[in-house]
Amino acid sequence: MEPLNVLVNDQIVEDTVPRIEAVDARINVTHVGAALSAELEGDERARRLMDQLLASADVYAGMRIPPRLLQRAPHLKWLQVTQAGVDKILLDEEFRKSRVMLSNVADIHSFAPAEFAIQACLTFAKDPIECDRQKNAREWKPFHPGVLRGKTMGLVGYGNIGRRVARVAKAFEMWVIAARRSVSRASGSRWADVVLPIGQLDRLLADSDFVVVSTPLTAETYHQIGDHEFENMKRDAFLVNVGRGPVVDERALARALREGLIAGAALDVFEVEPLPAESPLWDLPNLLYSPHIAGYIAAYAGMVQDLFVQNLERYVQGKPPVGLIQKKRGY
Repeated sequence: MEPLNVLVNDQIVEDTVPRIEAVDARINVTHVGAALSAELEGDERARRLMDQLLASADVYAGMRIPPRLLQRAPHLKWLQVTQAGVDKILLDEEFRKSRVMLSNVADIHSFAPAEFAIQACLTFAKDPIECDRQKNAREWKPFHPGVLRGKTMGLVGYGNIGRRVARVAKAFEMWVIAARRSVSRASGSRWADVVLPIGQLDRLLADSDFVVVSTPLTAETYHQIGDHEFENMKRDAFLVNVGRGPVVDERALARALREGLIAGAALDVFEVEPLPAESPLWDLPNLLYSPHIAGYIAAYAGMVQDLFVQNLERYVQGKPPVGLIQKKRGY
């Protein structure tokens, strides 16, 4: 019986190793977190150990990927990353063209970024920041907050996060428009009143009061939201990005916010992270800032471990993993 060599790190902690080994008698598991950290710090002994382990690896799971993975792991068949984003991995043309399966964990925490997106929309509508300012200044100045009911929610990307945002938006009695790359003509869905092909993005932007971006980063989505798109949006519209930073052209966004092309924006992701000190975004009062924490939840590591064990069970049964990435599409 041929062994199945599995290497794990990061959120898949060493205490999970017995659980992983219990999936199938053929499985040999090695936790490489310490060795990989030492290698990345320049430890030559750790590099040789990683070379030895990777040479026979069939499966690798973790957030940090060893340098030159394919060259060092010639028998690798499946890479399970423990985050949603795979754009950096797919920059490697050799990996994109390889037969190695790639899967992510987007399914397990899509609710957290969706909650952030709804929170941002409510913040723009209800303005608790002004209430906090008044409290600190000991002022009493009633104003008229907005409502979500009857407004139009535009979703750029209609995957796991987009669908969750749509479901909540419908509960607020909003009109929901989504744009998705995989559809060829306008249609409806359970949670969106209209799902448009991405080629009709201008229509979505022109009609939306709130625009939530949750699309993955690919060659096609890089700077998908730029000068043209901001000029096409309503002057009182708000943009929320919980997808990938480079999908939004930050230079164009800063201009749009300064010149009043849109009313405001909320960003959890940025083109460069951490956000550089010289970025003009810091000084914009109509920008809500979040340091890429929308997907953070206390139970994240346990959820990742559960998903990996589930996927490993599927793998030994010859089934595709949950979260399988279509490498040519990029998601």
